[in-house]
Amino acid sequence: MQNTSGVVLVLSGPSGAGKSSLIKEVSADIGDFYFSISTTTRPMREGEIEGVHYHFVSEEEFKKEIENDNFLEYAVVHGNYYGTSLKPVRDALHQGKLVIFDIDVQGNTAVKNRLGDITTSVFITTPSLSELKKRLKSRATDSQEIIDKRMKMAVREVQRISEYDYLIINDKLDEAAKRLKLIVQFAKLKISSENINEFVQKWEVT
Repeated sequence: MQNTSGVVLVLSGPSGAGKSSLIKEVSADIGDFYFSISTTTRPMREGEIEGVHYHFVSEEEFKKEIENDNFLEYAVVHGNYYGTSLKPVRDALHQGKLVIFDIDVQGNTAVKNRLGDITTSVFITTPSLSELKKRLKSRATDSQEIIDKRMKMAVREVQRISEYDYLIINDKLDEAAKRLKLIVQFAKLKISSENINEFVQKWEVT
């Protein structure tokens, strides 16, 4: 039985673990996919592009989407709304695409609650906390205060690895990429309960 609809791949892990680098490394080898982009009410920053970095909307539009239950998950951060819109995700799934989420552990729970039967989850991290600290410092993009916050968050996130289907320790990028490509192949074999029910009904009458 072939899967004709799309599937979901959730990637989580501490900031600095290399999730973006991994996605870039495997993107040419995993077929057609849609990378889920968050929607936000915060103003667009210099260099950002609509539909690439975020979907930028007004607070009024965002609240209307909340009322219509069109968000997989959302939160208010520093006075601005951020959320994952279900519409482009559903469109991509109907087109048979792999939908990739780069979200935190709370987001993983939300995805599982709504799309669990077609979801594969992967936690990506460094070999150790000290290695994560080294990577965050070498990026030279955050203040020490931000790095300290990211480290504390990482410790909390790692405690929830057991909630994920797979763990990738991103020590060597090429080895981690090989593992991720293999996981994608398995993820694409998942079949939704709707498709299974359709198969069972056809099987019983033929």
